[in-house]
Amino acid sequence: MNISVDKQPCDVIVIGGGPCGSTASALLAEKGHRVILLEKEKFPRYHVGESLMPFCYFTLKRLGVLEEMEKQAFVKKHSVQFVSKDGKISDPFYFFQHFDHPAATTWQVERSVFDNMLLRNAEAKGVDVREETEVRGFNYEGDRVVGVTAKGKDGQEYTLEAPLTLDCTGRDALFLRKKSWRKRDPKLNKIAIWTLYKNAKRDEGLDEGATTVAYVDGRGWFWNIPLRNNIVSSGIVAERDYLYRDSRDPKVIYEREIEKNSWIKEHLGEGEQFGEYWVTGEYSYRGEHCASDGLVMAGDAFAFLDPVFSSGVFLALKSGEMAADAIGKALEQGDVSAGQFSNYGEDLCGMIEVMRKLVYAFYDENFSFGELIKRHEEIRPMLTDCLIGDLDGKDYTPLAEAIGELASVPEPLAHGRVPQAVT
Repeated sequence: MNISVDKQPCDVIVIGGGPCGSTASALLAEKGHRVILLEKEKFPRYHVGESLMPFCYFTLKRLGVLEEMEKQAFVKKHSVQFVSKDGKISDPFYFFQHFDHPAATTWQVERSVFDNMLLRNAEAKGVDVREETEVRGFNYEGDRVVGVTAKGKDGQEYTLEAPLTLDCTGRDALFLRKKSWRKRDPKLNKIAIWTLYKNAKRDEGLDEGATTVAYVDGRGWFWNIPLRNNIVSSGIVAERDYLYRDSRDPKVIYEREIEKNSWIKEHLGEGEQFGEYWVTGEYSYRGEHCASDGLVMAGDAFAFLDPVFSSGVFLALKSGEMAADAIGKALEQGDVSAGQFSNYGEDLCGMIEVMRKLVYAFYDENFSFGELIKRHEEIRPMLTDCLIGDLDGKDYTPLAEAIGELASVPEPLAHGRVPQAVT
């Protein structure tokens, strides 16, 4: 096949049009950079991960989309609540009780609508958005990435060149996969099965839009996320051996597990399941490095953390914002080597590690939030800071120490930074 060359001048190639890629490309375009964004699908498209953390607000504000968020009339999320295996519900963590700011009220979003809004926002800011375009490989000069080979929706392959490429390909993790850099978390080896329900029961008042996390046996859990039009996103996360112990049929497994928690049974029992059952594995991972010469990774393309605290979209937005700022500085200085992204890698890994400690505690048989707060009422504000996404530059050592009294706290992973040879 003949491969043509796209000679349009370009500063940054962004691969992936989800929240991470759309955020980074929009902010880079605002800085005056020529950005080409390549997205393999046609938007809008379905995606899981509907629950936003409050601190998503600040990236969305910087993108200039808060007014559009209000127009969409997404379900308002005021809290997160936890349900024990016997169906007993905790006192909700109301964000506004701790954080007196408009950001304390966040949203439960249909990702098809939310992601399309962000992609169109990037396009409106001057990003050259090319949907139905698959990146087939990376092009190099020596060890430096200098562009990509892509296949457009017309089936023709062509090459693009740019000083810098940003991989935001989500869990496809294109660059990590090609370099064999994806490293699974040593303990967070869960799988997820999820589906949608119509007309399921909702709690009342402020709790109507709450994200609910409900325990089942084997230290697994259900998520319950209320969306518009009386739809609920419902999923279960647990160890593979637990879920597949007597069947591999997602529907059979799901209906079996609903019986394990009375709150879930009561709420879903009034509803009707529709659509398919989705399954995903390889749940938590991080790249060996966050950058290579001429290339940076962000969002799920770099790391994915078990979603029990709804950190996925937040980390996608935040890392896209952080990557855009780091790339802007690198382009200004005319140096796109991996070493330019050392601070980016350190800061992003630090934020992920704060959440990772909390995730490990969640899965520990000896841990409960109620016991943590009972022992250390003074730690509640710091815990809530963590749950709302206020992670940037804060010292969470006291929270880790308090958790360590009840659960095993993991050591920070050594990988995820830039290659040592260039630091």
